[in-house]
Amino acid sequence: MKRGFRYLLILLCMVQLSSCNYKEGQPLRRNVTGKAGGVLVVMSDKSWDDLPGNLIRKTFGQPQLALPQEEPILDITRIPNEAFKDVFLTTRNILQTRISPLVETSGVVFYDNVWAYPQATAQINARNNEEFEKLFNENSDKLISYFLKAERQRLNMNYRQYHERAISSTLEEKYDLSLQAAPGFQLSQERPNFVWLRFETPEISQGLLVYWFPYQSDSTFTPDYLLAQRDSFLKANVPGPTPGSYMGTERRIDPLFQITTHNGNYAAEMRGLWRVENDFMGGPYLMLAELDACRKRVVVVDGYVYAPSKEKRNLLRQVEAMVYSLRFKDQEKNDKINSQIKMGN
Repeated sequence: MKRGFRYLLILLCMVQLSSCNYKEGQPLRRNVTGKAGGVLVVMSDKSWDDLPGNLIRKTFGQPQLALPQEEPILDITRIPNEAFKDVFLTTRNILQTRISPLVETSGVVFYDNVWAYPQATAQINARNNEEFEKLFNENSDKLISYFLKAERQRLNMNYRQYHERAISSTLEEKYDLSLQAAPGFQLSQERPNFVWLRFETPEISQGLLVYWFPYQSDSTFTPDYLLAQRDSFLKANVPGPTPGSYMGTERRIDPLFQITTHNGNYAAEMRGLWRVENDFMGGPYLMLAELDACRKRVVVVDGYVYAPSKEKRNLLRQVEAMVYSLRFKDQEKNDKINSQIKMGN
């Protein structure tokens, strides 16, 4: 009970303090409002019932991939142009539209922190429905990425200010890496080359599985190799609720995989579903595997969610922000190595 009350107080502080944007010499902006993952679409009734509205509903409402149940990428709320005032001005994500022959300059523009902080706003100006369709189709991926990036940045901002500092200190002192785990997370387990961070309530479970292994070759950053390592570490270290059960990867659905960079380091991201072998538990996971060149190791942060009968999209995005808070000690050494590799190419 005491732990739950403490966590509630921390969350209240995060909501009240972290979204303020006061800097000396600058005006105090209002806090953003609205639910995580939501976008306010400002569009006339006529356009909403016609092609422009259909495009937005189809694109923003398409299913978020790598979730066990169907959930939209973004939740849409629509209001007509004349209603966009007062309380709506502070909405966290806003897409404004103007479709009229009177539009002088057509295009898509992006603005940060116009009426509140931290706010993401975009505007589409078009002379007719055909021009709107062209502009929207050309920029739909950019619009989605813009709003999703804003969602992650808000979480990152909160976690930078409010995180379990004892966990960060332990990871840095013992393992030369750091993570910003949200308030309420606990260091559940430490084993050779493996750390388990957990947040548990009666209804949900969020976790970060951190493990590392020697870097062998470029073939390390392939789906087959990373999944083999994942299943090996999880079988050895993450038991299930019944004898003989353990966490593994759901292999009946192919994961989403991409090569990327993080903090300038070579990395790979994987999204998919996990399951407990010999039991009935499961859910989504997000894995970041990153090369720590100066230590010749690959560090994996594997975030997961377990929330039966609940929506999981926003819970996984919270975990994703924590996963991407990964930092290596002495990153400047990696920067030097990465720079030499680029020069060699």
